[in-house]
Amino acid sequence: MKNTATYIFGYGSLINAYSRQRTGTTGDAIPVLVEGLQRHWGMIEGSYPISPLVVVQGKGQCNGVLIEVDAVTLAEFDKREHGYQRVNIQWDNITFVSNKPSVITGTVWVYINNDFCSPCSQKPIIQSYIDTVLAGCLSISPQFAELFMLTTQGWQYAYENDRHQPKYGNLAHVFEQDKNTIDQLVELAIIRSHQYSQE
Repeated sequence: MKNTATYIFGYGSLINAYSRQRTGTTGDAIPVLVEGLQRHWGMIEGSYPISPLVVVQGKGQCNGVLIEVDAVTLAEFDKREHGYQRVNIQWDNITFVSNKPSVITGTVWVYINNDFCSPCSQKPIIQSYIDTVLAGCLSISPQFAELFMLTTQGWQYAYENDRHQPKYGNLAHVFEQDKNTIDQLVELAIIRSHQYSQE
């Protein structure tokens, strides 16, 4: 019997189970590392009032999760990820962070955008989006969250703390104890990004 499973590689808000559920029902999240993708904070064309996460194909690596979807759910995620292009990832580029499932085959998709601009004050990086993504990473492990920070570029650009009035539409609940960890991770990432930009 042929397995025709379909997966999405989630590298941003889709890492967070609560945020995924706002769009559709998916299978369990499988933590992975993908070669050949570089993650950025970027402003994209369309109705996005913020600068979300984007990946481009090429050099680099990006951690995230594989989530299994059916055809109906995939169409719903296509709507959610408007402004992105859905492209195929080869299994050879995927490394499982924890133990590999005994049987996993099928097609893997990722949403990319090769034509983005740097975040600006009109469309900044926002805290509620950061909180959603990093809460998802922390639910896997602290190390997974740290790897996310290290493999994401653009922390030096315009930022807005909107925790009191969240702007992110697919916002997920974030535990109070995670917020301190998130703040520490972001502070370190911003310091590192400024150091690199001065070198």
